[in-house]
Amino acid sequence: MNERVSAEGLLVSPETPVTCPKCEHEFSLAQGFAKRALEGLEQASALALADLRSTEREEARKRVESLAAERTRGFEQQIAELKKVLGAQADAAKAQAAELFAQERGNLEKRLAEQAETVRGLRAQELDLRREKTAIEDRAAGLEVEVVRKLDAERAGLEAKVRAQEQERSALEKADLQKKLDDAGEQLAAAQRKMEQGSQQLQGEVLELAVEESLRRSFPIDAFEEVKKGARGGDIIHRVMTRTGQVAGTILWEIKRAKEWSAPWVPKLKEDMRACGADLGVIVTLAAPKEFAAAQAFGLHEDIWVSGWSTALPLAQCLRSGVLDVHKQRLVSAGKGESMEAVYDYVTSVQFAQKIKAVVDSFKRMREELESERTSTLQRWARRDKQIGLAMTELIGIAGEVQGLSKQELPVLELQPDEAADKD
Repeated sequence: MNERVSAEGLLVSPETPVTCPKCEHEFSLAQGFAKRALEGLEQASALALADLRSTEREEARKRVESLAAERTRGFEQQIAELKKVLGAQADAAKAQAAELFAQERGNLEKRLAEQAETVRGLRAQELDLRREKTAIEDRAAGLEVEVVRKLDAERAGLEAKVRAQEQERSALEKADLQKKLDDAGEQLAAAQRKMEQGSQQLQGEVLELAVEESLRRSFPIDAFEEVKKGARGGDIIHRVMTRTGQVAGTILWEIKRAKEWSAPWVPKLKEDMRACGADLGVIVTLAAPKEFAAAQAFGLHEDIWVSGWSTALPLAQCLRSGVLDVHKQRLVSAGKGESMEAVYDYVTSVQFAQKIKAVVDSFKRMREELESERTSTLQRWARRDKQIGLAMTELIGIAGEVQGLSKQELPVLELQPDEAADKD
């Protein structure tokens, strides 16, 4: 240590100023007499510094090695203690992990068992549902077949019922028409028999009674007055009545059963019409005027209607409708001035529009129902026509086979309808 101090004391800078004690001249050591000494001193100083540094490095190395050894021993001790702690903790962790693993494994096994049980239950439910679905589908198919069968049966029953109703209605209509024809034939036959048995006057009375009876039966609400024999006037006074019991007009009927037409009949009937206030006059006769055509059954002759026996009733219906229409026009004309404003208010009201709309809707519905009935009727007609055609074809084939087997011994069966009948 003393050597280091002495060596450090020899370290003098070359620029250190030096003062001459005699002349007091100041100069640096490098410029003075100590140059060589300074050079030697500098060399000695460099060596001393080198030794000093080497010594310091050696001591530092030793100190570092000692410190490193101490730290290594401390680290080894800490590592050993940490290994012990970590070993204990690892053992505890392994035990805890094993315990947790066992617990988790038990929970998982329990869950798996529950899930397996749930899966088995779901599979059983799915199997039951599939069986139920199959059963439902089978039942649905059976119900559909049953419904189709019922519909077919109901349709067949309905067709049979409708066919029976149509046949019954047709039979009733035919029976009604036949009854009317029979009644008319009986009445005509009775009248003819009476006319043949009696005189011409008696025959006229019979025809008069027949016409009056037909008019009374056809128009039950009208009033009929019979002109007594010998009294001036026609044969039947026909009062046309409305639904409310009012007289709408009068028709005077003259019944003649002569072989030839007589011109004075018309003026006499006109006088009788003026006498009784009749609106129309009709002569029912078997002999038509010469002006009529050969096939003309009735017509207007000198403002008097002339008709045969067969067309008297249809002519009466037409004339009666005309009388009622004229009566309505008279009533409308009579109250036209007073009710014009009321009629206008009613026609322009909402109630009238609603009623018109209701009537139009009713007609629309009736039209739709008519179209539906027309379609179904055409379908039935086409089906029956086809069936009849097939039956006729089969029947013709059977007839041809029978004739072929009999070697033309049987007469030819005329199964085809006549062309004239088809045209009719």
